[in-house]
Amino acid sequence: MIEKYSINTNKQSEMIHITHKVRQAVQKTGIQEGIAVIYCPHTTAGITINEGADPDVVHDILMKFDKIFPWKDKDYLHAEGNSAAHIKASCMGSSNTIPITGGQLLLGTWQSIYFCEFDGPRHRTYYVKVMEG
Repeated sequence: MIEKYSINTNKQSEMIHITHKVRQAVQKTGIQEGIAVIYCPHTTAGITINEGADPDVVHDILMKFDKIFPWKDKDYLHAEGNSAAHIKASCMGSSNTIPITGGQLLLGTWQSIYFCEFDGPRHRTYYVKVMEG
């Protein structure tokens, strides 16, 4: 089973909690043991797992990305003008795989799943594939 999700982002860079949507996809399948793969089909957005309890973590990640990969840089060659977004998305990655045990995602106490926007605001999609095994 594969689920397609739509998401509207509101800022140039943001990390949006999607853990609840992934949990719903797992529960919908009834699979007790397996994996969930979360995939982003965009070159300027990504998927990551990080702390979900303290919003300062997300702030710090986005702030540091902006310092390391500034939006404007005279050396960028990409004509579209969003090279920083492509670099950030490559660093973050386009997918994550999470084990499922006892019908639940095997996430750590503080872990959450995020859709990471780096070229917004935009209308985006991501996919969740749940597999038994």
